[in-house]
Amino acid sequence: MQRRLNGRDILYFGGLGAVLLAVIMTMYMIDRQWEKMAHMEQLMREQANDLRETGLQIRKIEARIGKSMVVAEDSAQATESGIPAAFQRAYEAIQKPDFAQGDWLVQAFGVNLKSLTPFISTDAYSSEVQDYIQESLLIRNPETLGWEGLLADSWSVSEDGLTFVFTLRDGITFSDGVPLTAEDVAFTFAFIMNETIQAPRERSYLSKIESVEAIDRLTVKFQFKEPYFNALSLAGGLAVMPKHFYEPYIKKPNDYNQSKGLLLGTGPYRLEDPRNWSPDKGMVELRRNPRYWGTIQPSFDRLIWRPIENDSARLTTFRNGDIDSYSSRPIEYRKLVEDKDLAKHAEHWEYMSPVAGYFYIAWNQQRDGKPTRFADKRVRQAMTYLIDRERIIKEIYLGFAEVAISPFNASSKQHDPKLSPRPYDESKGIELLREAGYEDRNGDGVLEDADGNPFEFELVYAQSNEDTGRMVLFVKDILARAGILLKPKPSEWSVMLDMMNKRDFAAITLGWTSGLETDLYQIFHSSQIEGRGNNFINYRNPELDRLIDEARATVDEKKRMPLWQAAENELYEDQPYTFLMRRKSLRFIDRRIKNVVKTKLGLNFGNLPMENYVPAPEQRYQQ
Repeated sequence: MQRRLNGRDILYFGGLGAVLLAVIMTMYMIDRQWEKMAHMEQLMREQANDLRETGLQIRKIEARIGKSMVVAEDSAQATESGIPAAFQRAYEAIQKPDFAQGDWLVQAFGVNLKSLTPFISTDAYSSEVQDYIQESLLIRNPETLGWEGLLADSWSVSEDGLTFVFTLRDGITFSDGVPLTAEDVAFTFAFIMNETIQAPRERSYLSKIESVEAIDRLTVKFQFKEPYFNALSLAGGLAVMPKHFYEPYIKKPNDYNQSKGLLLGTGPYRLEDPRNWSPDKGMVELRRNPRYWGTIQPSFDRLIWRPIENDSARLTTFRNGDIDSYSSRPIEYRKLVEDKDLAKHAEHWEYMSPVAGYFYIAWNQQRDGKPTRFADKRVRQAMTYLIDRERIIKEIYLGFAEVAISPFNASSKQHDPKLSPRPYDESKGIELLREAGYEDRNGDGVLEDADGNPFEFELVYAQSNEDTGRMVLFVKDILARAGILLKPKPSEWSVMLDMMNKRDFAAITLGWTSGLETDLYQIFHSSQIEGRGNNFINYRNPELDRLIDEARATVDEKKRMPLWQAAENELYEDQPYTFLMRRKSLRFIDRRIKNVVKTKLGLNFGNLPMENYVPAPEQRYQQ
């Protein structure tokens, strides 16, 4: 029996149909909205590109018409183009006919970074990232090596060399839009000197400064306690931290000290989230700072670093075009230079930078509150005599290095030319060990101390570096011939940092970066043993302390250099490190990256203000 539709049914189905029609119309409208949003996003991208290109042309025009600027002798010099001196080289780059903005610069780190937070991170890799985000008052010219204004527009120095006054450029903002003022500079100093903040290394460097005071909105004064040879570098090189961003952590120092990625500044690049970067992200990605104040904007849209710990994996990644530079191992360099396929997309560079760092084996002199065998100077001297550094350079680094004598480059005025590297001398080394009480007492071929304990120790090294691993095995074999048992201990970088902070190791091999004039204070002065200072081998030498203090307080270079040379002689005698070598840089860079040249500071690749770029037809990545 069929049932007819009554009025209630008609109303019910009519209402249902209306609902369905409304849903369909809503879905249609949402689709239209998404289309409009996508279209608007595309228009915004195109407009941003147009504005960027227009801004670039305006900056070129402004640069050409601003040729009459007069600048005081010690100010942030402007060139004939009207461009501040710090940006002149970048300005010259944008004049090239194939110059274009855009693309990404992709590189690799050999370790997983532990933190990007200033002072909490202590390695050169994190410092490289920070330099793109936080800027200093001054910057060095890579050719003249003189100082040029960056955040500072001008500066002056008192006759007694104790007072430095900097005038900031007006109109600079941090990447979040908050204006930079002298208060931020003063805050940076106060923040670092706050004992609750984990920054012992930085405090040791800044201990010569009595105060940093904001005179007005754009004027800041550094007052030094006493003369210091590197005072301008210390004040002008201070990376400025935004007060509004970091000040809350003064009340929450543990939150800061345990953080992984608190990083904000005025620089040309920024973290997308300046509070929450973490090692779990697997890489570091910086994006162009749209509020960057600089006269010349950086060319690359993004900077990316990928952690690739294995040397061979990094080379494969570079061959595939997935990273833009590769630091070659000596064992493969010559083959790679002759590789025609690689040469099609990569240019090679071989150079010894005047500020090249040095590699060393550090001998810990105290562990668990007790002196180690390396507390005896004769033992440390013996280790240097027993390690054939010339052979290491020849067989492992294929001659692309030179033996290091001390922290000072052999071409530096700090170096005493009368000193030469201790030669490999097995008999001399064994003689010194015998004087220190070590000999083979039971005929097993291993040296023992007076209590019959064998001479054995662990040597900690970075497990990701294949050449270092080969070098450690070489040292193990050569020491075995002298009756010493070396146990290689490959470790992850984070583990090595923890060992150094706790002083919990026997010996460790690492490298230090260097500078135009090297200050020994932070590494070898006995005051830097406590806390987490960089004298992590517990080395004490009162005479060296005196020489370091006197050299640092001597502004006159002619009087200072003999003091540094005397300090070098103390290190040469004591051998707290066995100074291994200074290595040449052997680098390959993707050919699409233009304007790569050598300077007195090394390659300009990636330097700030950025001078490199990729022509538009050769760009790989879109913003």
